[in-house]
Amino acid sequence: MDAQHRTIMETIIPPPLPVLLPISGSLVGFPVRRVYCVGRNYAAHAIEMGHDPDREPPFFFQKNPDNLLAAGSAFPYPPLTADVHHEVELVVALKRGGTDIAVEDALDCVYGYAVGIDFTRRDLQAEAKKAGKPWAAAKAFEHSAPISAITPAEAIGHPVNGNIWLKVNGELRQQGDLDQMIWKVPEIIAELSKLFTLAPGDVIMTGTPSGVGAVARGDEVTCGVDGVAALAVHVL
Repeated sequence: MDAQHRTIMETIIPPPLPVLLPISGSLVGFPVRRVYCVGRNYAAHAIEMGHDPDREPPFFFQKNPDNLLAAGSAFPYPPLTADVHHEVELVVALKRGGTDIAVEDALDCVYGYAVGIDFTRRDLQAEAKKAGKPWAAAKAFEHSAPISAITPAEAIGHPVNGNIWLKVNGELRQQGDLDQMIWKVPEIIAELSKLFTLAPGDVIMTGTPSGVGAVARGDEVTCGVDGVAALAVHVL
């Protein structure tokens, strides 16, 4: 029997363990397939990064599932950088997917929501932008996406507004409202499904409000989306 028709195939090395995120109030985990991220989805953040805040088509990049850092874990300051920035984001977890999903059907794909941090090696990102190169080294490094437990939508509904915030050592750094997103959650899902085939287990980080800034070893970072989840991360 050839490899295409074998139902079970031995592996030459042990297969990687699935990435599982905790679910609030549950003993079962949420298995992650892919991690998508939306860039510049709050007007004030687009301005602070030197871009036009007008509603241009959304753009996406990816992190790896094993970049996710579960709540209660410390964030090790990464190598080859001297400028790591915090970016707090609402996170969407999908229970179903597809292609060319209609905006009016998009929320039917959502299992739940969380809060996460898109840690970014800003100096490496700036170098990549200047050279017209990809951002992978700046965004998709180890432990770069701390994330809270997922809160099911059936418990909280689908938030369209709410305070999103981040503090470093108790000092408020980022604050905004979900209703300030340029592209709303249903639109993000619809646009993303034009480019990729979405599937159960996909996670979407929906962009960050203004106020991004550097963290240092020893910092205590706290963040949250009111009514959804909160998260605390120690920087090693």
